[in-house]
Amino acid sequence: MTVDTVLHRLHENGRSRANAPAYYVRTTDHWVPTTWKEFLDEVRQAAKALVALGFEKGQGVCILGFNRPEWTIFDLGGLLAGGHATGIYTSNSPAEVQYIIHHSEAPFVLIENESQWQKINEIRDQLPGLKKVILMKDASVDDELVLDWDAFMALGNDVSDEEIDKRLNSLEPDQLAQLIYTSGTTGPPKGVMLSHNNIAWTAKMAVELFGITPSDSELSYLPLSHIAEQMFTIHAAITAGYQVYYAQFSPQDHLNANFKEVKPTVVFGVPRIWERFRDGVQANMAATTGVKAKIAHWALGVGEKGSALRRQGKEPTGLLKIQHNLAEKLVFSKIKVGLGLERAKFCITAAAPISPDIIDFFNKVNVPLLELYGQSEDCGPTTTNLPNANKIGSVGLELPGTKVLLDEDGEIMVEGPHVFQGYFKDPAATEETLYDGRLHSGDLGQFDEDGYLTIVGRKKEIIITSGGKNIAPKNIEAALKNIPLVSQAVVIGEKRRYITALITLDPAAAQKFADENGITGTLHEDPKLIAFIQKGIDEKVNTHFAKVEQVRAFRILPRDFTVEDGELTPTLKIKRRIVNENFENEIESMYQEGG
Repeated sequence: MTVDTVLHRLHENGRSRANAPAYYVRTTDHWVPTTWKEFLDEVRQAAKALVALGFEKGQGVCILGFNRPEWTIFDLGGLLAGGHATGIYTSNSPAEVQYIIHHSEAPFVLIENESQWQKINEIRDQLPGLKKVILMKDASVDDELVLDWDAFMALGNDVSDEEIDKRLNSLEPDQLAQLIYTSGTTGPPKGVMLSHNNIAWTAKMAVELFGITPSDSELSYLPLSHIAEQMFTIHAAITAGYQVYYAQFSPQDHLNANFKEVKPTVVFGVPRIWERFRDGVQANMAATTGVKAKIAHWALGVGEKGSALRRQGKEPTGLLKIQHNLAEKLVFSKIKVGLGLERAKFCITAAAPISPDIIDFFNKVNVPLLELYGQSEDCGPTTTNLPNANKIGSVGLELPGTKVLLDEDGEIMVEGPHVFQGYFKDPAATEETLYDGRLHSGDLGQFDEDGYLTIVGRKKEIIITSGGKNIAPKNIEAALKNIPLVSQAVVIGEKRRYITALITLDPAAAQKFADENGITGTLHEDPKLIAFIQKGIDEKVNTHFAKVEQVRAFRILPRDFTVEDGELTPTLKIKRRIVNENFENEIESMYQEGG
């Protein structure tokens, strides 16, 4: 039987589209391509170098750094040499880095720069299995444990092509390929084991489902340690043969510029990215006056009608088509050019809940934003909306070739070739999540009459009030985030008499509010701001929920939640336990008499 892995597909690309660009890196003033043949040669050379260092089949490599070609080359080199690869978030602490390297049993680690070396150097005595640390390009460390990139790659010169071909041909579909460590919202990270077949099947399914072709392109800017970014940057890109552009080193500073230069056709972003894009567009629209403001308002009305049709696989006709074309020319095209999305075939939001209002807004301005739901345990996707089958507020339909079911308590269960093999060296956790041939997600869902799935909460995050009421915080928090100025919201109420909320502010929007209202003191305690948020809760939240789910009190926090303070995971999910610990006094004040 012929084995079909991403590595085999990479070799085919190196032969069939040898001179076509595989990826681009930005220099001072332009993007420089690397061909598929050159990319394949780099991966094979990295595999040879690992073999020269004594890398054995079944061993692992770890990668600590921002998205770079070296990240992907080292990852695939580890797989080609017969092992598996693990990404580590750059925001991880030295203790977290030590845990993952040690737990994954990786003898070789690739790091980005001197800053990441400091983390490794701090914990090197706690890593008895670590043999070598390799640096990405343009980094320098003087230590016997360290090899720079060129020196590492040169080690492969003494290893034969036959040895690498032998390792390629010995790969098995069920062999471990990637370890994806969970973000640790409920304890130490767990290593999600994904096989070659898991990854290859998912990539092929996604390419076929979304109609991705070699002419497409993607900007790689979200952490490659996350399975979704890996799928778009590595596995789907190789499967379809499209081009990947590696974002500059400070995506927070250069993201919009990168998008505008690259104009990607395949776009993936977490909800916070889309929130920021939407807020920026709305701020610009709010600043317009006179005729321009009237045209923008008219265009949004036309866009709403057009997007309703497109979500059903239809196109505007007659007068609406004429109006939509005019709205596209006068308004929508300018918005898309400003965001770098004018060539986007589809845009995906995933990894965390998103407000339906944000998806609705982008659909109105003719940006095809779609919500996808999944987890690392099934290679990223469980269900997804599609350009011609997009029901806003849902997370879409089950994937072809898979089955999504609901347990008696509403827990979402998944069957399919993309379901993981279990947690690395953790049979107890595996048994809790993977049994009866199904992945038990821990999320609670509902299907509508058309088969679209909606997430209603997290099984382990259900709040049980002192009155015995079960409340899912997700929808309440999403409603709170629809209030202007609100950045994040965390609902409180476990074993309490009533529901309360902690709220953080979007800095730019909050400063604008302060300026417009003449507030010069402590903003989060200002009566005008508190009254504004209360009005939003009354109108946008409490009127839409049952009495027991209504927010009875809130506190505006002096800062937003951050990864550095432990309140967010690297993929920007809320760590509720840490939030509760860090803001214990604010929480207790809401439950004191008269609170």
